[in-house]
Amino acid sequence: MPDPATPTARPWWETGVIYQIYPRSFQDSNGDGVGDLDGIIRRLDHVASLGVDAIWLSPVFPSPMDDFGYDVADYTGIDPMFGDLGDFDRLLAEVHARGLKLILDHVPNHSSARHPWFVESRSSRDNPKRDWYIWRDPAPDGGPPNNWISDFGGSAWEWDERSGQYYLHAFLPSQPDLNWRNPDLKRAMFDVLRFWLDRGVDGFRLDVLWHIVKAEGLPDNPPNPAWTPTQTERDRMIQRFSTDQPEAHAIAAEMRALAESYGDRVLIGEIFLSDDRLARWFGPPNRAEVHLPFNFHLVEASWEAATLGRTIAAYDASIPAHGWPNWVIGSHDAARIAARVGEAQARVAAMLLLTLRGTPTLYQGDEIGIGRVDIPTDRIRDPQHFRQPTLNIGRDRSRTPMPWDASTNAGFTTGDPWLPLNPDWPTRNVAVQQDDPTSMLTLYRRLLDLRRKTPALVTGLMTMVDAPPGVLAYDRIMDGRRIRVLLNLTDTTVTCPWQGTVLLSTLDGEPEPGRLAPNEGLILA
Repeated sequence: MPDPATPTARPWWETGVIYQIYPRSFQDSNGDGVGDLDGIIRRLDHVASLGVDAIWLSPVFPSPMDDFGYDVADYTGIDPMFGDLGDFDRLLAEVHARGLKLILDHVPNHSSARHPWFVESRSSRDNPKRDWYIWRDPAPDGGPPNNWISDFGGSAWEWDERSGQYYLHAFLPSQPDLNWRNPDLKRAMFDVLRFWLDRGVDGFRLDVLWHIVKAEGLPDNPPNPAWTPTQTERDRMIQRFSTDQPEAHAIAAEMRALAESYGDRVLIGEIFLSDDRLARWFGPPNRAEVHLPFNFHLVEASWEAATLGRTIAAYDASIPAHGWPNWVIGSHDAARIAARVGEAQARVAAMLLLTLRGTPTLYQGDEIGIGRVDIPTDRIRDPQHFRQPTLNIGRDRSRTPMPWDASTNAGFTTGDPWLPLNPDWPTRNVAVQQDDPTSMLTLYRRLLDLRRKTPALVTGLMTMVDAPPGVLAYDRIMDGRRIRVLLNLTDTTVTCPWQGTVLLSTLDGEPEPGRLAPNEGLILA
């Protein structure tokens, strides 16, 4: 029998690496300036050549695109902008033909206001679907029912003149929240999951999962005494009653049971919470919840060795025995890692991401080191920016099109790209880096190859190691074999006694014994 500690005895979502595709920005096949499913098919060989195991596809459902697909108008269709169900089936077949998995983004907290369910719900107070959404009478003063604030700023309540009530929206007013306490709505949403599982998808990334149930009675949230005007308006309140309710955990457990009834499927929950509360989303061993509650620590923590070391150790210690960690350094919502820490440290970040204990998720474009992209005022598209423009929190800069080569519009489109390309696209693109042994793309491929060939880097234990200031160090250990990772998070040379065989460096050239060069990461055996 195989050793249960070895990668072969574990599910693919524990041993694999996930690659996120933002469809609008991956590859356009018809010249309209927006990426589509045919375009993704055209570029699948690039994804497969990286050495990843699964693709997470951001929403492609019919949508008014107020929030670029996270406002769903039909949970079981494909927006014509991206193609149709036939194109999706072909994409799924092509993904599986390359030995990859396909994870579909699912948006359970809210729909579009144009979804037929909400159109019916809004039509009258006695409509059978009225209770599929969250409606309440005004407060005694005629204002919103409580003090909840939308994650995009402003009240989380929108007045509906026709029916004389407010409806709840955790995000845009055009994204009304679904009422998961209604059994008919719950059944309909589970039918959505079955629709896609029957079609053959390998799992779901569950958008803002911790939002899906609200506290009974909808009490006011307490104010946040630490809030300052430099923070988002949402953070004026502590979301005690509007998120992370016990009933949501029960629903997650039912979703897990459904997914696993189809075999080796995965549920990834988007959940922004502290370690102790995040760990609860694994559920107890006898009623497991999501397989991977998303961990955003590397996105949010300051890029400094001591802070990262404490953060990593605390998170790893919080994982229950039946749980499995995960890591991410970028996404369609976060600033790109190379923009945050610079290109030299982005190479170190790649080594960190792919050597920590847990499932890594890569974001398209990080494998070639796309950095800061300034979006001209007249090209800004993100509604989050327009809701709170002074905070400079727009997400467009992480959603710019993928540059493939030095041809017109970087090979992304023959039309006008929906967002500007990174300004250095003629020299920073996949084709330029493809055969360059020193490129970021080559580094990612080498890291992924080494990870795949080294069981200790996949499922080995992790132990943090004392190191000089500015250096993050840890061991990965399996079957008596130790792999050491040393990461210099500074731009200066650090004396750091080390010995062993260098398996990989983030830099070109021979590492100097006993020292780490500026921005150097080493993997040692």
